[in-house]
Amino acid sequence: MNTPSAFALAGLLGWTLLLLVLMEMLRVSWVMEMLRVSWVLRGGVAANEFRPDNANLSPFMQRLARAHANCIEGLPLFGGLLLLAIATQHTAVTDTLAPWMLAARVVQSSVHLASISVPAVNLRFAAFCVQLVIATRWTWGLLAS
Repeated sequence: MNTPSAFALAGLLGWTLLLLVLMEMLRVSWVMEMLRVSWVLRGGVAANEFRPDNANLSPFMQRLARAHANCIEGLPLFGGLLLLAIATQHTAVTDTLAPWMLAARVVQSSVHLASISVPAVNLRFAAFCVQLVIATRWTWGLLAS
């Protein structure tokens, strides 16, 4: 990657992909499949009641699905600003804060995976606020360029 902005864009995409792969690995693992079969056979869950958001599965899988969805939701905005800076050769606007954007996204997702305690939720929100402040700064900087 020739700029911090390009690295951060690749990092945002890669992090989103990593969460998806982890989610799919856990979802299709033999353990998860055996649990599903067991639940269906015992009559605890009908075969067609497994929800794509994992709402009826483990709390960790629910958090993983939500952390991945958060990445997908933020990617058009944060990734779009980075892509705009790269495409218009205005990475000077985004380069300084690009690593911080990526770090804040990874912190937000990691905390989401680890806990839903009040301090964890506050930390997750703080990491999201960092991303919003950076995105606002980039937007103004790109509009001024």
